[in-house]
Amino acid sequence: MGSNTVRSLDREPAALAMRIGVVAAEAALATFARNLDLDDLADGVDFQGAIGPAEWPVFSLVIDTLAEADPGDRRPLDERRADALNDLARICMAAKRRGAA
Repeated sequence: MGSNTVRSLDREPAALAMRIGVVAAEAALATFARNLDLDDLADGVDFQGAIGPAEWPVFSLVIDTLAEADPGDRRPLDERRADALNDLARICMAAKRRGAA
């Protein structure tokens, strides 16, 4: 790399990491939409039983990251995961709007 080489802002490490995160979030949301029936959500969801083994690593990483309990959060994992799905949908919608702008 020469001293006069300039990286564009979208190639900076932080920007690349954010794009990878959005791609993972979009993949997780697509996996959820493909594999789970919304009518079954009222009864609780066995995520690992519903998501195929090939898609499970990315899906579980994203959902469990979003569902991580804060100190003092006494909600059960299923409730936190339900909230994480809502957060996931908002992340993907915001990324889509930002990409269209």
